[in-house]
Amino acid sequence: MGKVWTAGLVVIGDEILSGRTQDKNIAQVASWLNVQGIRLRDVRVVPDVEERIVEAVNALRTGYDYCFTTGGIGPTHDDITVDAVAKALGVEVIVHPQARAILERYYETRGGLNEGRLRMARAPQGAELIPNKMSGAPGLKIGNLFLMAGVPHITAGMLDALTGTLEGGRPLVSVTLGAFAPESEVAELLRTTEKANEGVSIGSYPFFREGRVGANFVVRSEDQGQADAVAGTLAAGLAEAGYEPVAGGI
Repeated sequence: MGKVWTAGLVVIGDEILSGRTQDKNIAQVASWLNVQGIRLRDVRVVPDVEERIVEAVNALRTGYDYCFTTGGIGPTHDDITVDAVAKALGVEVIVHPQARAILERYYETRGGLNEGRLRMARAPQGAELIPNKMSGAPGLKIGNLFLMAGVPHITAGMLDALTGTLEGGRPLVSVTLGAFAPESEVAELLRTTEKANEGVSIGSYPFFREGRVGANFVVRSEDQGQADAVAGTLAAGLAEAGYEPVAGGI
């Protein structure tokens, strides 16, 4: 087993905490990170409050190899991620000349720059840009920090621009089995199977369907052959216990 590269994610926005907006970025950031060979280990959802953002960013940027943020880099007064990150790093906020030039070109036929649009050119001193083909306003990267938009399709474009640029390890692969088996009756099988196979984790996800309880079991490993073999062992154990395993889950 080589180094396991890790990341934390700070999801920023009162609208997420109020329930008005359903976050979609956690799943897409986690999936993208896995392809890069990086494990998402921690997610903090915080309001548009500078102190809370600073606290979360400092905890995750020092606790993991990478820290990502989503939200709070737009044109309105409550978009304060740049200010909070600058405070966390102890640097000044500047108008990034390259970001300003990008926005000037983007808004040239859209009414030009105004105060709100110019806010999207602000950056912690020393930051580089993450390209944004969707709406012009770039994301930012500084050290192991990556500041991205909160709008999911814009976030996706920024992740695409970062693809292949971060150092990581081997991505996790997974194999899923399902069975109409109560978790309590197969818990020992899951525990012993995982314990006997170093580098493997087995997750159990219960459900209630067709008037019966069951669960899907996900075997994860960095090695496809190992994941397949352990899934086979688990399937045999389920069958022996009287529960028909279903490849791919139920």
